[in-house]
Amino acid sequence: MPDEPLHYLTIREVGEKLRRRELSPVELTGAILDRAERLDGPLNAFITLTREQALARARAAERSLLEGKDLGPLHGIPISLKDLYQTVGVKTTGGSKILADWVPESDATVTRKLELAGAIVVGKNNLHEFAFGATNENPHYGPARNPWNRERITGGSSGGSAAAVAAGLGYASMGSDTGGSIRLPAALCGLVGVKPTYGLVSRAGVLPLSWSLDHCGPLTRTVEDAAIVLNAIVGHDHADPASASRVLPDLTTALDGRVQGIRVGLLREYLGTHVNSEVASAVRTAADDLERLGMRVEEVAVPEVAYGDGASIGILYGEAAAIHERWLKTHRDQYGADVLERLSQGERMTATQYLKAQRARRVLVDRFRALFEQIDVLVSPTVPILAPTIPESRGNAARAQLLGFTRLFNVLGLPTLSVPCGFSTGGLSIGLQVAGRPFEDLTILRVAHAYERQAGWHSHRPAV
Repeated sequence: MPDEPLHYLTIREVGEKLRRRELSPVELTGAILDRAERLDGPLNAFITLTREQALARARAAERSLLEGKDLGPLHGIPISLKDLYQTVGVKTTGGSKILADWVPESDATVTRKLELAGAIVVGKNNLHEFAFGATNENPHYGPARNPWNRERITGGSSGGSAAAVAAGLGYASMGSDTGGSIRLPAALCGLVGVKPTYGLVSRAGVLPLSWSLDHCGPLTRTVEDAAIVLNAIVGHDHADPASASRVLPDLTTALDGRVQGIRVGLLREYLGTHVNSEVASAVRTAADDLERLGMRVEEVAVPEVAYGDGASIGILYGEAAAIHERWLKTHRDQYGADVLERLSQGERMTATQYLKAQRARRVLVDRFRALFEQIDVLVSPTVPILAPTIPESRGNAARAQLLGFTRLFNVLGLPTLSVPCGFSTGGLSIGLQVAGRPFEDLTILRVAHAYERQAGWHSHRPAV
């Protein structure tokens, strides 16, 4: 869009301005920080803004460009981080009271990789406490609010990241996803959110919630922007025991429009009467668009998806309680009520329950391995409901609805993303979830990018 304001340009578009010297990294970073300081009050997307550090890095990025040292498409681009990525010299709170004043002495691997790629971190984003929740209603720092309607939730736990990117307070943000915490806020805030294949992006230096379910990935306004960020952060890391040794090609090569003949499964169990009618209609329309692009779409039935919630909860609650064991003994009174309730449930779990959950995971992995011999990608709604108001989102029933379609793919470890596929009559965004085979992240990016270009929902902007 030729008249798109600076803060809503894509990473590629704003990068071209930097390289043509129409704009300097210092000017760009200053403009984003000014916008964040002006608009973030009602949105509450940030816990910490890092003006001094960001401007210092912007000056260094400017010198490098003037000297002809181009670090790539993220060079000079302002981004943010969910506040569980360690950052040297900058507080990393985890959205908690317990770590309210913790200043790490080392960076997370992803933080370091993004800085080596030239990205400029302008702040740390609000999140559900310790990333253990789906609403981003934080008792210590307040709720992040949806830029499309500030009475509504952003979704969690990467809600501050989603609010920041949707409102143009940066060009990308790093989130984390244990049961849907990247894809859920992406869907509710009109963004692209990518959970890469398990092990593809290092989690070293990121506050953990569940060793076997946690994934790190970006929230962006376009699929291309997501691919650019992923290129900078994928790769083996000996500091993460689950890190995979697989090497992927340049992920932007997926953005070639070659989708003819791709076999798409439309997941029948996620389009039943329990799905909001506007959500179901938007997803079925998106499936028609995929067919028009040359893909082969058919409904598929996978009754075993019913095991997904139980497997996720049985694994997550037990692992989270183990991770928090020390703080539960020493700082129990400093947890918010909802997170403490879930951790307490984890403390009461038995080894039998945990092992049954892992057995259910094995059944699901086997079933989906067979399914992906018949299809290339699986699509569904990302979230079965529209963004509720903050009061409506309280309680376990709302949480179960919000995470009902996303948890499964953490259990499976499959590459999965959410891409905008429409808006409700009330102006609330709807997400299409696309999942693929392990390490075929290019395929889901290819499908999502072709759909994004066809549908154009990514060009809509909230009235912040």
